[in-house]
Parts: sequence; structure tokens; C-alpha cells
Amino acid sequence: MIADKSVLALVPARAGSKGLPGKNIRDFCGKPLLQWSVEHGLSSRYVDKVLVSTDSEEFAEIARKGGAEVPFLRPEHLASDMAASVDVILHAVDFLEKRARRFDILVLLEPTSPLRKPEDIDGALELLLSRPEAESVVSISLTEAHHPAFLMKTKEAGFLEPFLTDFKVIRRQDISPLFFLDGTVYISWIDALRRRRSFYHEKTLGYEVPKYQSFEVDDMDDFLICEALYRAKFVAKE
Repeated sequence: MIADKSVLALVPARAGSKGLPGKNIRDFCGKPLLQWSVEHGLSSRYVDKVLVSTDSEEFAEIARKGGAEVPFLRPEHLASDMAASVDVILHAVDFLEKRARRFDILVLLEPTSPLRKPEDIDGALELLLSRPEAESVVSISLTEAHHPAFLMKTKEAGFLEPFLTDFKVIRRQDISPLFFLDGTVYISWIDALRRRRSFYHEKTLGYEVPKYQSFEVDDMDDFLICEALYRAKFVAKE
């Protein structure tokens, strides 16, 4: 709880994954991938409950052993890769509310971001509560290599053409700072999420995370990169 507001952390972990089969329970540095996000939520100073939404009893059992609550299995129509994330979230919120368990704030912790820290969750929650006009907070990271100033497209015969019409060669340190949405954490007032059906709108604040934490696991290349980053950043210090 933060400022007398209750906080629900939701970890979405469906069984189907085309890019990396079994991704959400694949062993990542000694633990199933989804367990990392469960532990991040449990380690937050402000999260009151960590709930996992899954369509798999195997995934559910792993989540329960990790300390999460799994009070239902996700219905089939919300378990495909075509299901909207907001519908998955509101299904979980509605399930709890029908049982007289109401929360004020929703924190979405996707298993594909195992490099987040519990401090990211707490910092983003503190940011939301510090700005009464804000309705949501999403994590962002500084983009450099993929900055529009350096992007190219191809013309006929493979010749390059700048993406920007006013292209000129500049130094990396001279570009205007731009950020990308990285997926580490998504937070919203639940009432606003119902109304907006999105975390992204004109009342959304950005919470910056460092570059190494911005990597997400979508395929095997990502998985190997994230494992290497985790070992380099954390294991060497233990």
C-alpha cells in the first residue's frame, strides 16, 4: 500500500509462445522466467498482492510455489496471442472485485522483463502518487542506436535514403534525447485503466530505466542476451 492506496501486481503468463515455446517457464539463471516477475512484485514495498493470470495449470503451480496468487485459469478467449492485454488485465481485476477484493492501482509486470528491479516498481509508484494529475506511469529507456537521426530506408537497387527529410551527419552526443517504451513496468489507476483501456495517453508519465534493463525476452537471442546481462550485472556481485 502507498498513501493509503492498495496496489495489485499482475503477472500475465499464458502458455502459448510462438517466438520461444515454453518461454514463461523456461529456466532463466536458475528460476522459471515468470518467477522473476513474481519475486519483483513480492519484494516491492508497496505491492499488496501479486496475482498471475495464466491458462496453464503447470504455470499456475509454478507461480503458487513462487508466492503468487492464482485464483483462476484464464479463459480460452483471453489465452490467444490475439487477446488484448487490457482485457486480460480487467478480467483479473473484475474477478477479484466480484469477490469484494478491490484495489486502487494496477502494476503490470510482464515476465519478458526479468532484469527489472523491485526499486523500479517502487520508484514508478512514487512517481504516480507524486503527480495528482497523472493517471499512469510506463517505463522508458533512452534510444541511441535506433534514433531516427540515424535511420535509413532503401530505394530501388538497394541505395540508401535517410528516414528523416532533413538528414545530416551529426555526432551521437548532439542528438535530441528520445525514449522508447521498454516494458519494464506499467502502472495505472484502475479507474483510469477502465476508462482509457490503455496505459498510454496524454496523462501518462515516463519512468526512465537504464539501457541494460530495457531488454525484453521475445526469442532465443533475447533470452541469451538477458541471461548474459544478468550474470554480468548481478551474479558477479554476489
